[in-house]
Amino acid sequence: MYEYRQMIFVNLPVKDVERSKKFFTALGYELNPQFTTDDCAYVIVSDTIGAMMLSHERYADFTKKEIVDATKSSQVLLCLSAESREKVDELVDAAIAAGGKDNDRAQDHGFMYGRSFDDLDGHTWEVMWMDTSAVEEQG
Repeated sequence: MYEYRQMIFVNLPVKDVERSKKFFTALGYELNPQFTTDDCAYVIVSDTIGAMMLSHERYADFTKKEIVDATKSSQVLLCLSAESREKVDELVDAAIAAGGKDNDRAQDHGFMYGRSFDDLDGHTWEVMWMDTSAVEEQG
């Protein structure tokens, strides 16, 4: 029997779709070719999370609001979980190596560890690991 699983599709405006494709595949993510075109890249983050990198022109089809420059204004903070501290570092280090910007804001609370980076268009991605057993014990 099919079990419904809610999904999220994050839509982000990008200046150069091809450049964004290269950036996110350099981080180890795959593109869904069914929804990837010249003006849009569907990045598969997990089986329930997709990130749509849309050219400014394509993004404007979905909103009448002004598209902000994420390098100058914060529009959203995206946070991804990681399975370990090492995986946090691996993903952020890969983002920096692929041209992203290190936010140099590592947070280490013992049971929780995180770092963040800005992608090529200035969107902030946080990556965090949490020891869920430590949180459950505090519960």
